[in-house]
Amino acid sequence: MPTLIERIHQVELGNLAQLDQLCHQLGLPYFLMGGSLLGAIRHQGFIPWDDDVDVGLLRADYDQLLAAAPTHLADSPYFLQTPTSDENYGLSYAKLLDRRTYIEEKRNVNNARKGIFIDIFPLDRIPQDTSAQQKQSTKFQLLNTRILLQLRYHLVDNPLRKLQSPLSSEQLTSVNALKAERQAVMTQYQSEITLPQVKNLASQYAYAKEVLTVAELSDLTTVPFEHLQVQVPRNYATILTRMYGDYLALPPENQRTEKHLERVIMDNQVFTD
Repeated sequence: MPTLIERIHQVELGNLAQLDQLCHQLGLPYFLMGGSLLGAIRHQGFIPWDDDVDVGLLRADYDQLLAAAPTHLADSPYFLQTPTSDENYGLSYAKLLDRRTYIEEKRNVNNARKGIFIDIFPLDRIPQDTSAQQKQSTKFQLLNTRILLQLRYHLVDNPLRKLQSPLSSEQLTSVNALKAERQAVMTQYQSEITLPQVKNLASQYAYAKEVLTVAELSDLTTVPFEHLQVQVPRNYATILTRMYGDYLALPPENQRTEKHLERVIMDNQVFTD
């Protein structure tokens, strides 16, 4: 009998295959990031105890994907969740959801659409001056926090939450203005094409760990990920060393607990640990 995480992995592989197919159709290069890149290199697939997939695109490619995806996915079971396609969604990056599933996440209660997903991050140009980097990052984080609060994102559920009225049109207009401001902060250096570095501003890692160069992310290769073939930066060893140190070494067993999902509904059944 498959475990919960094995069931999640199988659905996520479908999401990833759909994204890979869509990016190839559109001629858009993508690459695995973070734990998914580590999994591809160290495990030739998922890190066994990890239940998410992280994919990145350079900002121009990411914007093209968001513009084209709704038409391409219209007759599919997939939904591209973005700050504009789901008014209750507060995050700054996209998720590709399998609409045939429903999930409950740990420490993340909100009213956005739910389904087993993969994360799709834009990589934005950043300044080289460290004080300017800090200013951009701080402003992004402040706006992000305001948006999540206004959209009622919480760490734990509250029975009274279900009694709350939906956000009014005025409240949604206010949130949308903040989303636009956050987007402007993220992309404020995009026109400076000589800047060599880009960053996933929504990264959970320490700032410097996920600063990459345009050159690194423009030179890709293909590696196995479970039964798929996926794209990764050819310079993955340097990237993974920067992020994890000795990335081929397994962490202690008490750290192998990076699960995000605790309840899944699929195939008309409820699955939990």
